[in-house]
Amino acid sequence: MRFSVDLDLFHGPLDLLLYLVRKHEVDVTEVPIARVTDQYLEYLSVLEQIDVDAVGDFLDVASLLIEIKSRMVLPGDAEIEQELADPRHELVRRLLEYKEYRDAASMLDQRSRDWQNRYPRLAGDLPARPIESHEQPIQQVELWDLVSAFGRVLKQQTLTHGTENIRYDDTPIHVFMRRIDQQLRRDGRARFLALFDGAVHRSTFVGMFLAVLQLMRYGHARATQAEPFAEIWLEPGQLPLPDDLDAIVEHEHGAA
Repeated sequence: MRFSVDLDLFHGPLDLLLYLVRKHEVDVTEVPIARVTDQYLEYLSVLEQIDVDAVGDFLDVASLLIEIKSRMVLPGDAEIEQELADPRHELVRRLLEYKEYRDAASMLDQRSRDWQNRYPRLAGDLPARPIESHEQPIQQVELWDLVSAFGRVLKQQTLTHGTENIRYDDTPIHVFMRRIDQQLRRDGRARFLALFDGAVHRSTFVGMFLAVLQLMRYGHARATQAEPFAEIWLEPGQLPLPDDLDAIVEHEHGAA
């Protein structure tokens, strides 16, 4: 089993934009630029805390959103406005294209599951193909819901402790994974926000958040909500952590 921490998990800026549009319950062609831009920048500030070197694509889209927002709020001559295309058109085109591919992938995935349930394979029909759990998308709760919740954690930490404390916590991710896994299996479940109670340093928050994502990504934990945007709860997954987790992580980092 391979363990890694990277922003590929977040799928990209168009995935975030599509999530924000759905959150506002509007059609993709009617993107509320002002609100979406402000919220996009809030999510971007959280991603920068996780890995500032890996948000280049997100910054490009942020620049585009700010440009579109500026063009839409600036007063202009009526004749000029008629000549200029709606600045949202290119963004909407890209979103529709992304949504088409994403919906097609989801449909094929669901169709595959339906066929597996309807026509089970005979023993020995095909050789078993191992499933790499870290390559599977996080289900249950939308990934961006977790980012939003983590953003609230960071805001509360700033209000409580300010930004002057620059001490860094260099605890390895796998240590946080082990602690959280033990808590979930002991208590049965835990509020996502409660996991961060008692922590002081921002680097500790980031490490714990990445640990949660890794636990979910590898099937060691799952996140649930009673309804959209409600309290997020974490529960233990079906797969227990491997006993040699420390060695696996150290080996991977050494090979990187």
